[in-house]
Amino acid sequence: MNQHDSRPTIKTQRLLLRPLQLSDGFDVQRMAGKSKVAENTLYMPFPYPDGIAEEWIATHVKDFQEKKQLVLGICRRSDKKLIGCIGLTLKMEIENAELGYWIGEEFWNQGFATEAAKAIIQYSFESLNIHKVYANYFSNNPASGRVMEKAGMVQEGYLKEHVRHWGEYKDLFVYGIVKPRG
Repeated sequence: MNQHDSRPTIKTQRLLLRPLQLSDGFDVQRMAGKSKVAENTLYMPFPYPDGIAEEWIATHVKDFQEKKQLVLGICRRSDKKLIGCIGLTLKMEIENAELGYWIGEEFWNQGFATEAAKAIIQYSFESLNIHKVYANYFSNNPASGRVMEKAGMVQEGYLKEHVRHWGEYKDLFVYGIVKPRG
């Protein structure tokens, strides 16, 4: 790891949220390149071209240093296996952050996204001085809404045909959570 890399590693009961390394590129491409993962994320390339994951990972240190973004790999503590990614797009001037995440299809329905979301939200409040974390999900992906609810977020809005994705306009649900006072 680069000596100027101040990105955190966050531990939960079952997970390790850690900075991605270039060597993670193959696994990122393999998991994120599956249509069932990409269809639920706005900016995931599909099909996922060779080399794009490594280019993306190479931006993470600088983006965190410039307080633009924090992206971490989601790994199981038991075997250190990368199972997905989670991140915050930081808007420090207004003390908020947009949460985004994806989990490899073979690891769905095991509570990993919820556990990771709770941990990064807590980190954002305690270590980044973020006041509010928000997230969106496509209306045809209610599982993501359940993750947000279990992580303590509440629905704040519904945006009809808000984004064009894969050739169609999609509705978004908007969720948020504010830093507890006191």
